[in-house]
Amino acid sequence: MKKLFSILLITWFIFTSCSKSKIAEIPDGIVPYSIYSGTLAVGTVKLRLVFKIYKDKNNKLIATLDSPDQGAMDIAVDAVTITDSTIRFDLPNLKAYYDGALQPDSSYQGTWFQGGTSIPLDITQTETAIVLKRPQEPQSPLPYKSEEITFFNSSAGINLAGTLTTPESNGSFPCVILITGSGPQNRNEELLGHKPFLVLSDYFTRNGIGVLRYDDRGVGESEGDFSTATSYNFADDAEVSVNYLKSRNEFSSIGLVGHSEGGLIAPIVANQSEDVDFIILMAGTGLTGKEILMLQGQLILKQMEISPVGLEVYKKTQSAMLQIAVDIENDEEALKQLSEVSKAYGNLSEKDQQIIGYDPETFEEALKALLSPWMRTFLTLDPRPILEKVTIPVLAINGEKDLQVPSKENLSEIKAALERGGNTSVAIHELENLNHLFQTCETGAIDEYGTIEETFNEEAMDLIVSWIKSITG
Repeated sequence: MKKLFSILLITWFIFTSCSKSKIAEIPDGIVPYSIYSGTLAVGTVKLRLVFKIYKDKNNKLIATLDSPDQGAMDIAVDAVTITDSTIRFDLPNLKAYYDGALQPDSSYQGTWFQGGTSIPLDITQTETAIVLKRPQEPQSPLPYKSEEITFFNSSAGINLAGTLTTPESNGSFPCVILITGSGPQNRNEELLGHKPFLVLSDYFTRNGIGVLRYDDRGVGESEGDFSTATSYNFADDAEVSVNYLKSRNEFSSIGLVGHSEGGLIAPIVANQSEDVDFIILMAGTGLTGKEILMLQGQLILKQMEISPVGLEVYKKTQSAMLQIAVDIENDEEALKQLSEVSKAYGNLSEKDQQIIGYDPETFEEALKALLSPWMRTFLTLDPRPILEKVTIPVLAINGEKDLQVPSKENLSEIKAALERGGNTSVAIHELENLNHLFQTCETGAIDEYGTIEETFNEEAMDLIVSWIKSITG
């Protein structure tokens, strides 16, 4: 649930939408003549920032910004200004800039400014940029077939694009469709420098299971408008992908594997289509969106060391804001009430305000996310009655240290709903020491995601493969 980060407004940089950032176009053959790096600290969250400075053939300075822990690389810096004693990087697309003063050791002592917030940031010159290590990503040549495909959603009038990987086999085999979590995702569910769906598809296909993964509508090569879509629209897209696989007549069974919001969408599609033979919920939700956000926010804030007073104010204020988004249909009136309620954050300490991400000059813009079509739907969408109607085999797994979709609360509700519906083919697993992305982790904190080399725990992948083989023969 990547986009839930920004909606919770926990902090102000880690959840910046880097997908909207301009990617710098550096002429071929030009290498950085200077690289500076530093670490931005907000509470317990630490982000490495890397500025790379180039000179073009006319000696004009060009610069880029990397945020390795977010998986954001080569973000365009609109202007870099260097004097005898200062350095400045301007990034208006992020509503940010950096000012630094030269120190005797050739480092710069300065401040990062973004969205009305300022945080100290010192940068020092380094010889090389940070290279992310992602050892699980597959390398060519691949021992299976990979095909670029498109399928048409006639109700939305859009083509969706994806990749179908299939084992080198003459017989039939099961095939699964990977359904992404919330926020605009490409077919690899790429985030924070990781490509979970690429790793999953590689592992599954090497183990005899076909995989279809596709770009969300309005993302990558898929057509459509992501910003106006809800979970039900994404369910329609997933159902069309089922129809596509069915039309090929080469698979012994078809399953859905949904991550996070995808774990909410999978049972919706299963109830709509008779061609779905099984579903797998990876960090799927068993609670309403409002319940999820309240739990998620409190867990994350506690780990970011918010004060007890700040936590209580957050719980009361966030609950009131989410209820406004549910109850007030008129956007203008809802935004007015949200702005008024959020003023309670203004009485908190500066540290607590930074942790929550509150700045009176910019907070109203962030609050608009609560009024998006997707959010309004998500807040009230209850997966329990949907799960009660699912009669096909279900595997539900969650990481014990998942802070975004807390495992115990959600797995217990998923299990109870399936049991109420009389489903007797259910497997539920809480996996030790895994986070929301199914990485082996220390705390489950969001700022760990990008720093962990592991993209998806192999034991978790093996559990999924073994379960699929057990029910498909």
